[in-house]
Amino acid sequence: MILFLAGTSDARELAVKLKQKGYELIATVVTDSAASSLQQQGIPYHVGRLSVQQMTELISDKQVQVIIDASHPYAEEASKTAMAAAQENGIPYIRYERPTQEFVDPLVTEVETYEEAAQLATTHVGTIMLTTGSKTLAIFTAKLLGQENIRVVCRMLPNKENMEKCDALGVIQRDIIAIQGPFSKELNTALYKQYDTTLVITKESGKVGSVDEKMEAALELGIPVILIKRPKIHYANKCTSFEEVQEKLGGIINGKYEL
Repeated sequence: MILFLAGTSDARELAVKLKQKGYELIATVVTDSAASSLQQQGIPYHVGRLSVQQMTELISDKQVQVIIDASHPYAEEASKTAMAAAQENGIPYIRYERPTQEFVDPLVTEVETYEEAAQLATTHVGTIMLTTGSKTLAIFTAKLLGQENIRVVCRMLPNKENMEKCDALGVIQRDIIAIQGPFSKELNTALYKQYDTTLVITKESGKVGSVDEKMEAALELGIPVILIKRPKIHYANKCTSFEEVQEKLGGIINGKYEL
Protein backbone atom coordinates (compact mmCIF):
# COMPACT_ATOMS: atom_id res chain seq x y z
CA MET A 1 0.00 0.00 0.00
CA ILE A 2 1.22 3.48 -0.95
CA LEU A 3 0.37 6.64 0.97
CA PHE A 4 0.19 9.26 -1.78
CA LEU A 5 0.17 13.02 -1.06
CA ALA A 6 -1.69 14.40 -4.09
CA GLY A 7 -1.28 18.15 -4.04
CA THR A 8 -1.41 19.08 -7.72
CA SER A 9 -3.26 18.10 -10.88
CA ASP A 10 -0.23 16.27 -12.29
CA ALA A 11 0.18 14.48 -8.95
CA ARG A 12 -3.34 13.15 -9.26
CA GLU A 13 -2.51 12.07 -12.81
CA LEU A 14 0.46 10.14 -11.41
CA ALA A 15 -1.78 8.50 -8.81
CA VAL A 16 -4.10 7.30 -11.59
CA LYS A 17 -1.16 5.88 -13.57
CA LEU A 18 0.11 3.97 -10.53
CA LYS A 19 -3.35 2.55 -9.89
CA GLN A 20 -3.55 1.43 -13.51
CA LYS A 21 -0.26 -0.40 -13.05
CA GLY A 22 -1.74 -2.36 -10.16
CA TYR A 23 -0.38 -0.46 -7.17
CA GLU A 24 -2.67 -0.05 -4.17
CA LEU A 25 -2.74 3.46 -2.79
CA ILE A 26 -4.61 5.83 -0.55
CA ALA A 27 -4.29 9.51 -1.39
CA THR A 28 -4.42 12.58 0.83
CA VAL A 29 -5.72 15.91 -0.46
CA VAL A 30 -6.68 19.21 1.15
CA THR A 31 -9.75 20.17 -0.90
CA ASP A 32 -13.05 18.51 -1.79
CA SER A 33 -12.45 19.44 -5.42
CA ALA A 34 -9.23 17.42 -5.51
CA ALA A 35 -10.97 14.55 -3.72
CA SER A 36 -13.68 14.50 -6.38
CA SER A 37 -11.15 13.90 -9.17
CA LEU A 38 -9.71 10.95 -7.24
CA GLN A 39 -13.14 9.56 -6.47
CA GLN A 40 -13.95 9.52 -10.18
CA GLN A 41 -10.93 7.24 -10.69
CA GLY A 42 -11.84 4.94 -7.80
CA ILE A 43 -8.86 5.96 -5.67
CA PRO A 44 -9.44 5.95 -1.89
CA TYR A 45 -8.62 9.29 -0.26
CA HIS A 46 -8.45 11.31 2.94
CA VAL A 47 -9.37 15.00 2.91
CA GLY A 48 -7.50 17.33 5.26
CA ARG A 49 -4.00 18.07 6.49
CA LEU A 50 -2.37 15.44 8.70
CA SER A 51 0.03 15.74 11.61
CA VAL A 52 2.90 13.27 11.96
CA GLN A 53 0.86 11.36 14.55
CA GLN A 54 -2.22 11.23 12.32
CA MET A 55 -0.11 10.12 9.37
CA THR A 56 1.48 7.42 11.52
CA GLU A 57 -1.95 6.15 12.50
CA LEU A 58 -2.97 6.06 8.83
CA ILE A 59 0.22 4.20 7.93
CA SER A 60 -0.49 1.60 10.61
CA ASP A 61 -4.17 1.28 9.80
CA LYS A 62 -3.65 0.87 6.03
CA GLN A 63 -0.37 -1.07 6.32
CA VAL A 64 1.43 1.50 4.20
CA GLN A 65 4.79 0.37 2.82
CA VAL A 66 5.98 3.56 1.09
CA ILE A 67 5.12 7.27 1.01
CA ILE A 68 5.05 9.17 -2.27
CA ASP A 69 5.02 12.89 -1.57
CA ALA A 70 3.56 14.67 -4.59
CA SER A 71 2.31 17.64 -2.60
CA HIS A 72 2.44 21.16 -4.05
CA PRO A 73 5.97 22.59 -4.44
CA TYR A 74 5.09 25.23 -1.83
CA ALA A 75 3.43 22.86 0.67
CA GLU A 76 6.56 22.84 2.78
CA GLU A 77 4.94 21.60 5.98
CA ALA A 78 3.23 18.69 4.21
CA SER A 79 6.59 17.47 2.90
CA LYS A 80 8.27 17.82 6.27
CA THR A 81 5.41 15.89 7.89
CA ALA A 82 5.64 13.10 5.30
CA MET A 83 9.42 12.79 5.70
CA ALA A 84 9.12 12.69 9.48
CA ALA A 85 6.36 10.05 9.33
CA ALA A 86 8.38 7.91 6.93
CA GLN A 87 11.43 8.08 9.18
CA GLU A 88 9.41 7.38 12.33
CA ASN A 89 7.79 4.34 10.75
CA GLY A 90 10.89 3.06 8.96
CA ILE A 91 9.37 3.13 5.48
CA PRO A 92 10.73 4.57 2.20
CA TYR A 93 9.91 8.11 1.10
CA ILE A 94 9.83 9.30 -2.53
CA ARG A 95 9.36 12.93 -3.55
CA TYR A 96 7.78 13.85 -6.89
CA GLU A 97 8.04 17.50 -7.91
CA ARG A 98 7.56 19.37 -11.16
CA PRO A 99 10.82 20.45 -12.80
CA THR A 100 11.87 24.02 -12.05
CA GLN A 101 12.03 26.65 -14.77
CA GLU A 102 14.61 29.34 -15.34
CA PHE A 103 13.63 32.86 -16.43
CA VAL A 104 16.41 35.26 -17.34
CA ASP A 105 14.89 38.64 -18.09
CA PRO A 106 15.49 42.13 -16.68
CA LEU A 107 11.75 42.36 -15.92
CA VAL A 108 11.92 39.35 -13.56
CA THR A 109 12.94 39.79 -9.93
CA GLU A 110 13.39 36.59 -7.94
CA VAL A 111 12.79 36.56 -4.18
CA GLU A 112 12.98 33.83 -1.56
CA THR A 113 9.89 34.56 0.55
CA TYR A 114 6.35 35.92 0.37
CA GLU A 115 7.34 38.62 2.86
CA GLU A 116 10.17 39.77 0.61
CA ALA A 117 7.80 39.89 -2.36
CA ALA A 118 5.24 41.94 -0.44
CA GLN A 119 7.87 44.39 0.79
CA LEU A 120 9.29 44.84 -2.71
CA ALA A 121 5.79 45.43 -4.10
CA THR A 122 5.28 48.40 -1.75
CA THR A 123 7.67 50.39 -3.93
CA HIS A 124 5.44 49.85 -6.95
CA VAL A 125 2.79 52.16 -8.39
CA GLY A 126 -0.19 50.78 -10.30
CA THR A 127 -2.19 47.55 -10.38
CA ILE A 128 -0.61 44.45 -8.89
CA MET A 129 -1.94 41.08 -10.10
CA LEU A 130 -1.44 38.65 -7.21
CA THR A 131 -1.49 35.02 -8.37
CA THR A 132 -0.03 33.34 -5.29
CA GLY A 133 -3.27 31.90 -3.88
CA SER A 134 -5.19 32.50 -0.67
CA LYS A 135 -2.95 30.78 1.88
CA THR A 136 -0.50 33.68 2.09
CA LEU A 137 -2.92 36.44 1.10
CA ALA A 138 -2.72 38.14 4.51
CA ILE A 139 1.02 38.79 4.04
CA PHE A 140 0.26 40.89 0.96
CA THR A 141 -2.89 42.63 2.16
CA ALA A 142 -1.13 43.73 5.35
CA LYS A 143 1.59 45.43 3.32
CA LEU A 144 -0.28 46.65 0.25
CA LEU A 145 -3.94 47.40 0.96
CA GLY A 146 -4.46 51.07 1.68
CA GLN A 147 -1.20 52.08 0.04
CA GLU A 148 -1.56 55.17 -2.11
CA ASN A 149 -1.44 54.50 -5.87
CA ILE A 150 -1.52 50.70 -5.45
CA ARG A 151 -4.42 48.47 -6.44
CA VAL A 152 -4.18 44.77 -5.56
CA VAL A 153 -6.12 42.34 -7.75
CA CYS A 154 -6.24 38.81 -6.30
CA ARG A 155 -6.63 35.77 -8.53
CA MET A 156 -7.57 32.56 -6.74
CA LEU A 157 -9.76 29.48 -6.72
CA PRO A 158 -13.51 30.18 -6.66
CA ASN A 159 -14.47 28.61 -3.35
CA LYS A 160 -16.39 29.91 -0.35
CA GLU A 161 -13.39 29.87 2.00
CA ASN A 162 -11.34 32.07 -0.32
CA MET A 163 -14.13 34.60 -0.73
CA GLU A 164 -14.62 34.75 3.03
CA LYS A 165 -10.89 35.28 3.51
CA CYS A 166 -10.87 38.11 0.97
CA ASP A 167 -13.79 39.75 2.77
CA ALA A 168 -12.12 39.41 6.16
CA LEU A 169 -8.87 40.90 4.84
CA GLY A 170 -10.57 43.83 3.15
CA VAL A 171 -10.24 42.80 -0.50
CA ILE A 172 -13.25 44.26 -2.29
CA GLN A 173 -15.24 42.26 -4.87
CA ARG A 174 -14.09 44.18 -7.92
CA ASP A 175 -10.50 43.24 -7.05
CA ILE A 176 -11.15 39.48 -6.94
CA ILE A 177 -10.74 37.14 -9.91
CA ALA A 178 -12.31 33.86 -8.75
CA ILE A 179 -11.36 31.30 -11.38
CA GLN A 180 -9.81 27.85 -11.66
CA GLY A 181 -6.90 27.17 -14.00
CA PRO A 182 -4.74 26.17 -15.64
CA PHE A 183 -4.79 29.19 -17.97
CA SER A 184 -3.53 29.73 -21.49
CA LYS A 185 -1.14 32.54 -22.30
CA GLU A 186 -3.99 34.22 -24.19
CA LEU A 187 -6.24 34.24 -21.13
CA ASN A 188 -3.45 35.59 -18.95
CA THR A 189 -2.83 38.32 -21.50
CA ALA A 190 -6.51 39.25 -21.58
CA LEU A 191 -6.72 39.43 -17.77
CA TYR A 192 -3.59 41.57 -17.51
CA LYS A 193 -5.03 43.97 -20.07
CA GLN A 194 -8.50 43.99 -18.53
CA TYR A 195 -7.14 45.08 -15.15
CA ASP A 196 -4.40 47.40 -16.50
CA THR A 197 -1.83 45.27 -14.69
CA THR A 198 1.55 46.88 -14.10
CA LEU A 199 3.11 44.20 -11.83
CA VAL A 200 2.60 40.44 -11.48
CA ILE A 201 3.49 38.46 -8.36
CA THR A 202 3.63 34.70 -8.87
CA LYS A 203 5.27 31.50 -7.64
CA GLU A 204 7.70 29.17 -9.34
CA SER A 205 5.13 26.38 -9.48
CA GLY A 206 6.27 24.71 -12.70
CA LYS A 207 4.79 23.85 -16.09
CA VAL A 208 1.53 22.28 -14.90
CA GLY A 209 0.98 25.23 -12.57
CA SER A 210 1.05 27.41 -15.70
CA VAL A 211 3.78 29.66 -14.38
CA ASP A 212 5.28 29.78 -17.87
CA GLU A 213 2.04 31.09 -19.39
CA LYS A 214 1.75 33.70 -16.66
CA MET A 215 5.35 34.76 -17.18
CA GLU A 216 5.32 34.73 -20.96
CA ALA A 217 2.14 36.80 -21.14
CA ALA A 218 3.48 39.36 -18.66
CA LEU A 219 6.88 39.67 -20.30
CA GLU A 220 5.39 40.06 -23.78
CA LEU A 221 3.33 42.97 -22.44
CA GLY A 222 6.38 44.48 -20.73
CA ILE A 223 4.98 43.87 -17.23
CA PRO A 224 7.52 43.36 -14.42
CA VAL A 225 7.25 40.09 -12.47
CA ILE A 226 8.17 39.25 -8.89
CA LEU A 227 8.85 35.50 -8.83
CA ILE A 228 8.82 33.72 -5.48
CA LYS A 229 11.29 30.82 -5.52
CA ARG A 230 10.43 27.39 -4.19
CA PRO A 231 11.22 26.54 -0.57
CA LYS A 232 14.68 25.04 -0.17
CA ILE A 233 14.08 21.54 1.21
CA HIS A 234 16.51 18.65 0.97
CA TYR A 235 14.72 15.60 -0.41
CA ALA A 236 16.60 12.30 -0.19
CA ASN A 237 14.75 10.77 -3.15
CA LYS A 238 13.52 13.48 -5.49
CA CYS A 239 11.99 12.67 -8.87
CA THR A 240 10.90 15.11 -11.56
CA SER A 241 9.14 12.67 -13.88
CA PHE A 242 6.56 9.90 -13.61
CA GLU A 243 9.12 7.48 -15.02
CA GLU A 244 11.60 8.21 -12.23
CA VAL A 245 8.93 7.60 -9.61
CA GLN A 246 7.94 4.29 -11.14
CA GLU A 247 11.58 3.19 -11.39
CA LYS A 248 12.25 3.95 -7.72
CA LEU A 249 8.97 2.39 -6.68
CA GLY A 250 9.75 -0.76 -8.63
CA GLY A 251 13.16 -0.92 -7.01
CA ILE A 252 11.62 -0.67 -3.55
CA ILE A 253 9.05 -3.36 -4.24
CA ASN A 254 11.72 -5.66 -5.67
CA GLY A 255 14.15 -4.95 -2.86
CA LYS A 256 16.78 -3.31 -5.08
CA TYR A 257 16.85 0.02 -3.25
CA GLU A 258 17.29 0.76 0.42
CA LEU A 259 15.76 4.24 0.69
